[in-house]
Amino acid sequence: MAKNKGSDYKAENIQVLEGLEAVRKRPSMYIGDTGQRGLHHLINEVVDNSIDEALAGYCDYIKVTIHKDDSITIQDNGRGIPVDTHPKLNLPAVEVVLTKLHAGGKFDKESYKVSGGLHGVGVSCVNALSSEFNAEIHRDGEIYVMEFSKGGTKVPLKKTGETDDTGTIIKFKPDPEIFTQTTEFKFDIIADRMRELAFLNPQITIDLVDERADEDEEGEITFHYSGGVKDFVKYLDESRQSLMDEPMYIEGEEDNVPVELAIQYNDSYTENVHSYVNNINTREGGTHISGFRRALTRCFKNYADKNNIIKSNSKINVSGEDFREGMTCVLSVKVAEPQFEGQTKTKLGNSEVQSAVEIILYEKLNDYLEQNPKIAKKILEKVIVAAEAREAARKARQLIQRKSVMSGGGLPGKLADCSIKDPAHSEVYLVEGDSAGGSAKMGRNRSFQAILPLRGKILNVEKAKINRILENKEIQAMITALGTGVGHEEEFELEKLRYHKIIIMTDADVDGSHIRTLLLTFFYRYMHPLIEHGHVYIATPPLYRITKSRGEIQYAWDEDTRNKLVRELKKGRSKFDVSRYKGLGEMNPEQLWETTMDPETRTLQKVTIENAAAADKMFSTLMGGDVEPRREFIEQNSKYATLDI
Repeated sequence: MAKNKGSDYKAENIQVLEGLEAVRKRPSMYIGDTGQRGLHHLINEVVDNSIDEALAGYCDYIKVTIHKDDSITIQDNGRGIPVDTHPKLNLPAVEVVLTKLHAGGKFDKESYKVSGGLHGVGVSCVNALSSEFNAEIHRDGEIYVMEFSKGGTKVPLKKTGETDDTGTIIKFKPDPEIFTQTTEFKFDIIADRMRELAFLNPQITIDLVDERADEDEEGEITFHYSGGVKDFVKYLDESRQSLMDEPMYIEGEEDNVPVELAIQYNDSYTENVHSYVNNINTREGGTHISGFRRALTRCFKNYADKNNIIKSNSKINVSGEDFREGMTCVLSVKVAEPQFEGQTKTKLGNSEVQSAVEIILYEKLNDYLEQNPKIAKKILEKVIVAAEAREAARKARQLIQRKSVMSGGGLPGKLADCSIKDPAHSEVYLVEGDSAGGSAKMGRNRSFQAILPLRGKILNVEKAKINRILENKEIQAMITALGTGVGHEEEFELEKLRYHKIIIMTDADVDGSHIRTLLLTFFYRYMHPLIEHGHVYIATPPLYRITKSRGEIQYAWDEDTRNKLVRELKKGRSKFDVSRYKGLGEMNPEQLWETTMDPETRTLQKVTIENAAAADKMFSTLMGGDVEPRREFIEQNSKYATLDI
């Protein structure tokens, strides 16, 4: 029997965390994590308040400034946070909003009919997790200021002057005690979210300024898109060939649910639907997506039957997914009381939204098809081709399964599997080439590490139909080894994943980077849940080996580290030799284990999707068939490239 260690467990042991102390004690409960994602979430929480002012009709300008010390200022021209005394708490309303959890105007539907911030914890959490937090309010002809630190009031509310403007200016500096990994903000991550918000709210202009930028870097961008979601679709499809002159735009309101969406068909082979509820990206979909798919399929099927475009005696069985292949869509709905569910709370659960979207889309899409018969015919011809490819893909899947059964055990012959069968404790390395694969097989820990060597470059799936993709031998081997299936969510079974860590290990050169990008494109387009649930990683082998005269070896993963080690060795007058690894095959098994495969010493980069629309745009630009957008991207980003000559 276990000893009663809790015999002294009394009332005095019960800890009550007052106010924002709970946020500082468990920050991940409120902002997701304390890494890069959580850090950038702070900006979103403050900006969302300004967006809510815009949705209420009181704000049309937001400015976000990244200062040299990585503090952030966010300014808007809304009404300004109220400064009068709260009747119950006897504190200025601004102090209540910034220091009390579950306090805000979002609960009062007279103040905000629709909002992204729903729980009253947003800006108060930012305050709690900031070493410095200042609020300046322009309201009723007066300027008010208040200062905080780590959630506590530092300087009480006071008047400092007069003004003709209205609005709120928030400045904060993340607390390094909380954000121990980094407090450095990434311009591109912030820009992607501000661009997205500007597309979804065409009445708003957002200025983003980076005071850290050098003269040759982009330090200021203005985002304003009067075309809204229509412009969003054009932006996403910039590197794809459109089947339409202009995206179709549909808007309406049903049961107090405003719905707007833009749809464009292109020459790609994937479905690219991005959905938003009150500006929140619903990556897991939900009832609004269900309504969208039902209406789209029903409308196109009825139109095709009515005009005898898909012959009744055809052997092709067209399904819902065929109507969505090669489609880019942005769907935005506004919901007064959204109910979110799913693992990441980004799946909409409101049943009334499904019927609202379905009714509006069916009616307006039907009108569009009747008025644009040439475009309708062009889309349906593509649908037939998609159905034929899907049928060929089904046969290809059956062939893969038959080959697996005949080869015994159902796994590809080139896979060196691990002995542990628990996926949670197993990992597979996708290794470039047989040479590196051989070293990895000898250097690995056989109990939990599997090795799958890949010969050459896999097919660029951005430019290929699904049936052709499934004919690629390297892709076949990956699908079989991972065990989840491939393709649309109804065909993909995440619970059958055989390894919870899928690690891409390629050479640190141009070819290695290309292979890594091809693999990531495949995972993003056809095994998306692997990335969404955090199963895909990138190995980081060292770039340099520094050998001392006595045979002692040190490794450097970048040029800065190499230069630092070289300076130290020169200072100590040590003899040494520096060599650059051109490929994984140059490492012997012991070196590969020590630097890249040993869980105790290796560094893995988890592949995450901060912004689905930005990721979609990036993959279509880099891997799509249109050269001009890719050339523009290379010209804009060439200064960041490291040449391997």
